[in-house]
Amino acid sequence: MEKRTLLVVLVATIISLSQGQNQESWAKRVEAGNEVVTTLQFYFHDILSGSNPSAVRIAQGTSTNNSGTIFGALMMVDDPLTIGPDPRSKIVGRARGMYGFAGQTDLGLIMVFNYGFIDGIYQGGSFSLLSINPALNPVREMAVVGGTGLFRLARGYAIAQTYSFDATTGDAIVGYNVTLVTYI
Repeated sequence: MEKRTLLVVLVATIISLSQGQNQESWAKRVEAGNEVVTTLQFYFHDILSGSNPSAVRIAQGTSTNNSGTIFGALMMVDDPLTIGPDPRSKIVGRARGMYGFAGQTDLGLIMVFNYGFIDGIYQGGSFSLLSINPALNPVREMAVVGGTGLFRLARGYAIAQTYSFDATTGDAIVGYNVTLVTYI
């Protein structure tokens, strides 16, 4: 019995060490049968202020300025993704797409984004998100609907949590924990 237990521990250690190779500090891949489960952790920097904003308003409805929820505004985005909340931390990718203020009575953002990566084995891979983001909730879950590269045919979800928000400028830093399931 002790030999069997020792063998199981040894095999589990070898598997975890082999799967840990080529891992990035912000991402982990685990093969499970015919599927791969990848978890990503990064920060999204949505900057509306300054001379070089990463998000700009491209359209709005006729009554948007009278709305308490900015209903009808549409933003185009090219936000950096970093390994930490500090904007000077290592950039691992970019979030490109748009979000619109879709709630008349609450701050619900419709998110249409492609999260593309430039770091390590994930370089050239991306996943797409299409979901409502109830931005005032402390933690939000959004749907991943596809991907490219290592994330081809991805399905999964993103958990977002606001790290910081400047109510004067609208600048925000949001932490993301993403779980993606793909095929080998």
